Amino acid sequence: MTISYDDFTRVEIRVGRITRAEPFPEARKPAYRLWVDFGPDLGEKRSSAQITTHYRPEDLIGKQVMAVVNFPPRQIGPVRSEVLVLGVPDAAGEVVLLSPDLEVPLGGRMF
Repeated sequence: MTISYDDFTRVEIRVGRITRAEPFPEARKPAYRLWVDFGPDLGEKRSSAQITTHYRPEDLIGKQVMAVVNFPPRQIGPVRSEVLVLGVPDAAGEVVLLSPDLEVPLGGRMF
């Protein structure tokens, strides 16, 4: 399926920094609750992510990640997920987070 550039620009993918991460035992599949800071314009947003194979909560603090910030919030059990943190599957299908390879300003939009 081909999309137009205008379709692409409607999806806001921005960089944020994980400020807090904790286990999410109520999730159906192993997951963490995340708090991600997107800078002064967007502020801190919450999410959940099934990233327990490659990441420990304490190692996620301070990590920059890419996330879709303009989806409507979703209720996932007791967590209201406000953003979709992005990742890609490794060879075994486990999530590897997408992040810039250099430090960039929070809230920067992907283009």
